[in-house]
Amino acid sequence: MSLQIAAKISAFILYLGFMVYIGLRNARKNNSSSDFFLGGRKVGPWVTALSAEASDSSAWLLMGLPGLCYLGGIKETFWTAVGLILGTYLNWLFVAKPLRRCTIAFGDSITIPEFLTNRFKDKTHLLSIISVVFIVLFFTIYTASGFVACAKLFKSVFGLPYHAGLVIGLAVILSYTIMGGYLAVCTTDFIQGLLIFIAFVVSSAIIIVSLGGPAEAFSKASDFSQRALNGDFGREMLEKFSNNSRYSGMSIVSALAWGLGYFGMPHIIVRFMGIRSEEELSKARKIGTSWMIISYIGTFIIGTLGTVYLLPMLLNGATSETVFSETMLKMYPAFISGLFLCAILAASMSTADSQLLSAASAVSRDIFKGIIRKDADEKTVLRIGRITVFAIAAVAFVLSLNPESSIFGLVSYAWAGFGATFGPLILLALFWRGMTGKGAIAGLAAGGITVVAWHNLKGGIFGIYEILPGFAACTLFAVIVSLLDKNKNAQMLAEFDSYKALK
Repeated sequence: MSLQIAAKISAFILYLGFMVYIGLRNARKNNSSSDFFLGGRKVGPWVTALSAEASDSSAWLLMGLPGLCYLGGIKETFWTAVGLILGTYLNWLFVAKPLRRCTIAFGDSITIPEFLTNRFKDKTHLLSIISVVFIVLFFTIYTASGFVACAKLFKSVFGLPYHAGLVIGLAVILSYTIMGGYLAVCTTDFIQGLLIFIAFVVSSAIIIVSLGGPAEAFSKASDFSQRALNGDFGREMLEKFSNNSRYSGMSIVSALAWGLGYFGMPHIIVRFMGIRSEEELSKARKIGTSWMIISYIGTFIIGTLGTVYLLPMLLNGATSETVFSETMLKMYPAFISGLFLCAILAASMSTADSQLLSAASAVSRDIFKGIIRKDADEKTVLRIGRITVFAIAAVAFVLSLNPESSIFGLVSYAWAGFGATFGPLILLALFWRGMTGKGAIAGLAAGGITVVAWHNLKGGIFGIYEILPGFAACTLFAVIVSLLDKNKNAQMLAEFDSYKALK
């Protein structure tokens, strides 16, 4: 084994061992399902903010988006980033405080399905069942993207077979998520968020300087793009750059629509519920938004300038998503590059662990305890939660077995699913007194079915991202059915008025 490989392995082992240690350390703090799934609502603003953004961004921030930029998709990446930054800021501004307050007011809910059930007094549990079905479906797809990122990283850095890297990523993520729960996930996400931030800032500065400064660097990148469009780098690069250069107004609308997804992301909005006080949400919003802006700038720089920085190396097809890792390997000594490449591992893990935990909480609390065994004690609920984490990870593992899987493609599907099914319902539940349980069920079903159907149409319709029709369908059905149903539940109305009166 060469010294370079040994140094990189040492960096990875150090990082992975630390993640498992955090899981073991937090395991003894989980005395109830509230501790395991929500940290007892005792998490501070820094950890809340970076945990929310790190679990949101995932490996597609360091692999999917830079890969798109590398192949000439700078316009799509830019407008997607604008939509996401606006979405996350508005989510913190308008949803965070009301959601934390409302989930406490309506039965001290600790999961999104439980909150919806309590908010709309759904005694049929149909709302919970449909919610959990969509949560498990879309989280399994989302988690698979994280596993794919881990496998591509290990292949790029160590030359490991794709499936060997897949197994390693699965083992580490499962270990600390099953042991440590919400506190472990938030703590690891905080560390991972810092690592991602540092990797982008330092590496972006180095790559610009090494290419002769900002003007010279982007001039070289522009020249590369033109040569690619001329066919100088082969047919595959020509096709990719040609497709990405044809960017319509509808494409911009679809890219901006990514911001709608934030209102319905269970693994993100649950962070609002777990913060220790409402007063700290403002600080958390500033931290989280600043982190996002700087990180997306880093995505543009490394993805776009990586085209010329890596020459004579060319990355085609699925390998374009390794532009960040290849840049780190060329830029730094082995041990340092190993540490920075842990940022990709961090991004993969920070999302996968949060998604596994959110899905497990939905199954164990909303289905098992809420419907199957209402008298189940806390230890039993915890055990079912951990079993669910393992089961969903196993299915996601199967979905990620294809080495040609696209991280960006998997994430965009799951993102649309959550944004369209839960986003409108969360907003209506928090701000509309007339919303009813039947309206919520109709909206949830309409949004989810629309996303799945739209996504599976060959090429979609008019190139519109499925989150837009899904979000519209959910809102329309929820509002119309609620108006027809007419909210006459005195207890629901009184509780809503009481919650809105809180200062």
